[in-house]
Amino acid sequence: MISRIVASLAGVFIVSACHGRPAEIPTQVIYRYDDHRYLEIKGFYCQGALWYTDTKRGIKTEIMDKFYRAFGEIYIHPSERYMAVPDWESSGGMVSKDYGETWQPAPMVGFTYPGNRELHSVTVVDDRAYWLAKDGRLYTSSAPFDDPRLLPGGSGIRYTIDGEDYDITPQYPGRKWGLEFIQNTDLAHLTMGFHSNWQDPPQKVPEVKNYQGWDHMKCNPDLGLTAK
Repeated sequence: MISRIVASLAGVFIVSACHGRPAEIPTQVIYRYDDHRYLEIKGFYCQGALWYTDTKRGIKTEIMDKFYRAFGEIYIHPSERYMAVPDWESSGGMVSKDYGETWQPAPMVGFTYPGNRELHSVTVVDDRAYWLAKDGRLYTSSAPFDDPRLLPGGSGIRYTIDGEDYDITPQYPGRKWGLEFIQNTDLAHLTMGFHSNWQDPPQKVPEVKNYQGWDHMKCNPDLGLTAK
């Protein structure tokens, strides 16, 4: 008997079945953003390497080379330039700021934060990501620009805490835009709260209308296996 994790519309379940020797490593589309952008996973049991393809822009990139597991909750993503892909095991995900050409990790940041299994949904719209936990906590990425004061040659940011002055300099500006997810209530206690791209953060997930993509990842755990 082989136990395996299945990502589906209902989430992730443990399933058992008998199979013979696998043949070629299977590849399947697990998510479609629209008619020309999609995610593929290469591996058995809905776990393996994750690839992103945009046929209009001629982009095909490997996001993770192994161990990716499909996200089991709501995933809505009309945004094109800025992209965020959650997995099932971590807190945070992989993001791209150049239409999927390059990818880098973006963590949850704060005093407490949920694992991705605790999320209700991930929505990415207008170059901003919204990670909504099942208990109602909302974590977002920054507005899609870097604070000009922290760019090379910028003035930096001076702030005061308990009567002491401190500086955030262009040499050590912190993470660039879109590379972390923070809860609104934590910003008052983090230096990121002084950055212009974190001012007036969203209080709720925006409504997305007329989205043409899928609203969940879909994966067949039996693909590539031969029954005994």
